[in-house]
Amino acid sequence: MNPNYIFTLLAFITILCALYVVISKNPIHSVIALILTFFSISAHYVLLNTQFLAIVNLIVYAGAIMVLFLFVLMFLNLNKETEPVKSTSWLTAAAIASGCLLVVLVATLREGSELVMKSPNGHAGLVKTLGKLLFSKYLVPFELSGILFLAAMVGAVFLGKKKGDDDQDELIIQDNAGGNNG
Repeated sequence: MNPNYIFTLLAFITILCALYVVISKNPIHSVIALILTFFSISAHYVLLNTQFLAIVNLIVYAGAIMVLFLFVLMFLNLNKETEPVKSTSWLTAAAIASGCLLVVLVATLREGSELVMKSPNGHAGLVKTLGKLLFSKYLVPFELSGILFLAAMVGAVFLGKKKGDDDQDELIIQDNAGGNNG
């Protein structure tokens, strides 16, 4: 299949899903449409031969951030009854801002159609190339960032642990070992 057709189809899917994120009144549907938008953007990255960015986009955005969004939405338990009545004056401001953005987009497309981009190096976005660079030229910064992440995780565990947890753990261990003479 022609890559131009694949790109056009993916662009159409991306735009439709992104519009549904904004238009949908149900926040859960908006989050699901946002996940589909991230998937289609990852497919764009694959078309650009940058597999690493595609995988990172899926893991970080579609995985972690969207799960966080869904958790917050379910935790808040948004209902139609508790939602305040909104005024419609924001529609005028949104229409004016959208019109200005449309004018800028059309002007950019008219002026930018004559520009020709150089094709990038075909090996720049491959995971194999990135791995070779990380473990050769950038080994020391890579190791230092690993140590920094380890320190951050240890700090998060200590901050998340309650102050009275150590005493409770000791009591449970003593009870299980027969330390309670009652």
